Amino acid sequence: MLLKIIIIISFIGVVVSLTSGLIFLLKDIESPTKRTVYALGIRIGLASLLMMTIFYGLYSGQLGSSAPWDIKLTKEQVQQKMEN
Repeated sequence: MLLKIIIIISFIGVVVSLTSGLIFLLKDIESPTKRTVYALGIRIGLASLLMMTIFYGLYSGQLGSSAPWDIKLTKEQVQQKMEN
């Protein structure tokens, strides 16, 4: 559960950083400040954290997919599907 909370918080952080970067880009057109660059750096760091936690969750088995194409079928189920 902690892993999912970290993923959600880092995703929200990426969205907030993206929004703040857009606001800084629009407000600082003539200004020499580097707020947009800093927002980009924060966003890259948060996105890296997000990807690492997702990969760790998949590797450790804490996260998984419940998509229909990821279901492991037994030989009997495959034969039944082929007969229908």
